[in-house]
Order: sequence, then C-alpha cells, then structure tokens
Amino acid sequence: MLVAMGLLLAGLGVLLGHVGRGGRLLPGEIVISKPGFAFVFPIVTSIVLSILLTLALWLIASLRR
Repeated sequence: MLVAMGLLLAGLGVLLGHVGRGGRLLPGEIVISKPGFAFVFPIVTSIVLSILLTLALWLIASLRR
C-alpha cells in the first residue's frame, strides 16, 4: 500500500510540475494573465485527480476485504 501511495504522489508531483511550468493545460482550466502576473487554477486537473484517487482507494479497499 505504501508503494502504491508513493507512486500516486510521484505522479501527482510530475503532473503539477508540468502544469506549473506552463505546460499544456486541459480544456476548462482557469487562466488569468496580465502583464507581470499569471494565475492558473487547474480545476479540471483537480477533478480528474480526485476521480482517479477515489477509484484507486476504492479498489484498494475492495481488495482488502
């Protein structure tokens, strides 16, 4: 279980690092940019990660039964 959680956290770090460097954003991300300022709120990425983590934890819980 620790290995699975470690892999999930590593994947999350890679994904957030990619978005943070101005990588390709998913459709629906909120981007506000002005001269000298940029704000990116990855709402779609957050929803996708939430669904994936929910499914992963549900699968782990069902396998433990």
